[in-house]
Amino acid sequence: MNILVIGCGNVGSALCGALSAQGHDVSVISSDKEQFSNLPPDFNGYTTFGIPIDKEVLKKAGIENCDALAAVTSDDNTNLMVIQLAKQFFGVPKVFARVNDPKKHEVFSEFGLETVCPTNTTVTSFCAAINSSASAGTAIGGHSVVMEMMEIPKEFIGKRISEIEFEENETLVAIEHSDGTVSMMLLKNCGLQAGDKLILAKFAD
Repeated sequence: MNILVIGCGNVGSALCGALSAQGHDVSVISSDKEQFSNLPPDFNGYTTFGIPIDKEVLKKAGIENCDALAAVTSDDNTNLMVIQLAKQFFGVPKVFARVNDPKKHEVFSEFGLETVCPTNTTVTSFCAAINSSASAGTAIGGHSVVMEMMEIPKEFIGKRISEIEFEENETLVAIEHSDGTVSMMLLKNCGLQAGDKLILAKFAD
């Protein structure tokens, strides 16, 4: 995919590095040239210096050919203005904005704008940690997603992932082993051992 990232601070640079490592063609805009130094050494995408709400700057960065845009600057208003331009003027199929103010997150979600609120995510994570909860929830595209850790049932021990039937709304994300290591389950079919804990993502409307 061709992906345009707005903002190259800690969040933006990390996102660019991750997307680039996954094989996507990434272009990033920043109004601060020095922020480009935050990008990982192996980043092979494109950088554009300029004001991200300027249509010409967006065009120079390749917005007319991008499949998705993520506005992740530290300024909520800039992020929301950019995704509105991307969606309404340039017709970008997928647009996402980082919104730090939970009140703005709720309002703009009601208008159908895809937003991610680090404040809400952080609060949820800390509450789960403080309460020693084995699960934590978030929202993706209007769907609730609950991350849950469960002790491995005795009948699962010795079986391979492909031999186990999970609920329709459950996806196995990872396995935490008794030695503290974690195995990510993307396209893997490993065997289960005593002491393993299953990390599941449960989707709900």
